[in-house]
Amino acid sequence: MRNVWIVFKRELVAYFTTPLAYVLIVAFTFLSLSLAFYFGGIIEAGDASLGRFFNFHPWIYMIFGPAIGMRLWAEENRTGTTELLLTMPISPWEAIVGKFAAAAVTLCAALTFTMGIVITIYHLGSPDGATIWSGYIGSFLVGLASIALTCAFSALTRNPITCLIVSVILCLVFTLIGYGPIIDFMRGANLNFLADICTSMSFMWHLTEMARGNMLIQYLVYLITFTAFCLFLTSVFIRSRRA
Repeated sequence: MRNVWIVFKRELVAYFTTPLAYVLIVAFTFLSLSLAFYFGGIIEAGDASLGRFFNFHPWIYMIFGPAIGMRLWAEENRTGTTELLLTMPISPWEAIVGKFAAAAVTLCAALTFTMGIVITIYHLGSPDGATIWSGYIGSFLVGLASIALTCAFSALTRNPITCLIVSVILCLVFTLIGYGPIIDFMRGANLNFLADICTSMSFMWHLTEMARGNMLIQYLVYLITFTAFCLFLTSVFIRSRRA
């Protein structure tokens, strides 16, 4: 745990001693709130569950997740410090967990800054608190999944921009496969089995369901398992560099 803590502090300082974390947090807060109020019509619709607020998050995470995770390993690979880090008395898993935890804290900070919308909703009505928290948990887990996916590809490349572009495309795929019109098209073409597979893998579908208050155990298991698998892939890629 001591090594994890050391890596965690190093990465967290790296985030918040540069404009990156602040720009990302401000951008996430502005986009999520403005999309909910101006395009989602959350006040006009009287949506006390904040479903319209959370429905935009998978689209935002297509950029936000890769933007947070693109430098986790790509920057280390570019500067050659990955090899130096792995020669120290620290396991790849300790380095991965420490780096990922720092990215998770940045994500948590961004979500915290959107809490103003919760205060607004409570001021205007009597929302279901359990549904709101279910949405926030779903949003946090989807954000972690997008960061973990980016982390895995970051371990393969030396260029953070390349990592960003490819990760955005991958996150787009995992978002679009649960998009309503696409699922409806599959079902209209009698591809129900494929539609079921796509919805079960989609970030959008899981977050939409959890934003409705349906925080079922299988949703949590999928998102946590997806994140863990991506971190496992990261360790495989890093160990291959050590070999």
